[in-house]
Amino acid sequence: MSPKNETIGIIGAGWVGLVTAACFAELGHRVIVLDVAPERIEQLKAGKVPIYEPGLTELLERNKERLSYTLEITDLTDDADFFFICVGTPPTYAGDADLSAVWAVIEKLPALEQRAIVVMKSTVPAGTGEKVRAALDARGLEHLGYASNPEFLAEGRAIDDFVHPDRIVVGSLEPADGERVGALYAGIDAPIVYCDVPSAEMIKLASNAFLATRISFINEIANVCEVTGADVEQVAEGMGLDRRIGPHFLHAGIGYGGSCFPKDVTALKQLAGNSGYHFQLLSSVIEVNELQKRRVIGKLEKHLGSLAGKTVAILGLTFKPDTNDMREAASIVLGSRLLAEGAVVRAWDPLAEPDSYLRGATICDSVLEAVTGADAAVIVTEWKELRELASETVRSAMRNPLIVDGRNLLDPDQVSAAGFAYECVGRPGHCSSASGPSRASEPQAE
Repeated sequence: MSPKNETIGIIGAGWVGLVTAACFAELGHRVIVLDVAPERIEQLKAGKVPIYEPGLTELLERNKERLSYTLEITDLTDDADFFFICVGTPPTYAGDADLSAVWAVIEKLPALEQRAIVVMKSTVPAGTGEKVRAALDARGLEHLGYASNPEFLAEGRAIDDFVHPDRIVVGSLEPADGERVGALYAGIDAPIVYCDVPSAEMIKLASNAFLATRISFINEIANVCEVTGADVEQVAEGMGLDRRIGPHFLHAGIGYGGSCFPKDVTALKQLAGNSGYHFQLLSSVIEVNELQKRRVIGKLEKHLGSLAGKTVAILGLTFKPDTNDMREAASIVLGSRLLAEGAVVRAWDPLAEPDSYLRGATICDSVLEAVTGADAAVIVTEWKELRELASETVRSAMRNPLIVDGRNLLDPDQVSAAGFAYECVGRPGHCSSASGPSRASEPQAE
């Protein structure tokens, strides 16, 4: 028997909401997308996608007959049997998840004649579902079911993650509601984990916290490698071959960022603290990640001395390649520290908006423009365009041929052979001084 095609309401036309909408439409469902921003809805109606995610524009276009966009919640509640909440839950100053957008949605849900299911896609603290259930009941909306269906999408490969997930998690208060939500994914070959709502909420937070822990751990190992002479890439390879460990998230660098890991790790730590438990491990994970970003400054000072008046090119602004997301990007911390040290900062990124969060830096249109006259170039995001950075053209353009590779993207031997001084992460045997004459005394190119 073929799966039943449903009408699904998506509340929130952000990154998660649009990816979820496009993929459900691809599965054959009719999807109605609601957002409170008129300009965003107008863009979508005109076929313009306001965010960048590889393949998303094409997927929305291919399924446009099954997709519609609206500013009116009644367009959802009149037709849809599922209301997926896909709004942002950014951190507050205290570190808790800001659920104001979630509660704004809950308060707007009207009484319905038919039974429908509210599905939480947004990342929320464990225990939120029970509070939502109580709020719905207090408004006489007992006929609305509730389920937690957290997303596990990585920016840059979100569509593939939706279509080929490791698992689908569905937490529900009523088993029948959970089964209906699970049935929406018919056609996707993945195990479905049915559980209670608090467990589903915790699976999301715990998963991201564990991955962030692996990143901070391998960065700590990299820092120890730098003082012992070991090579972190060889160490990670040897570790990853252990089937109990595996190779994933063991790539040393300058720390994690983005819209999920920093927020979710802090939220879980805060959730534990609010309950009277000190999550000491996550406190260390957060501290290591923040310090890792700042270690670049020491590597620059090792070669340049005081950074006051020096020109540093930051190559890559977004927190990872194949996205235009600047949230919690390492470039923000690094750029701010460089500016505080008195350095002149130039920056390049192929997707970041010109008015990015990196205030005070000169945003350049090309890598060559960014490095011209620079005393150092720092690889912050592993864009493919940077794999050929160690070229004679770049070396000639720089005032001082120094590359600090914050992602271990380049081949150290090739960089050194090209005449650059080179610093990477956790590979002390590959650090080098420039083999050619420095031009530090030459006037800076404008």
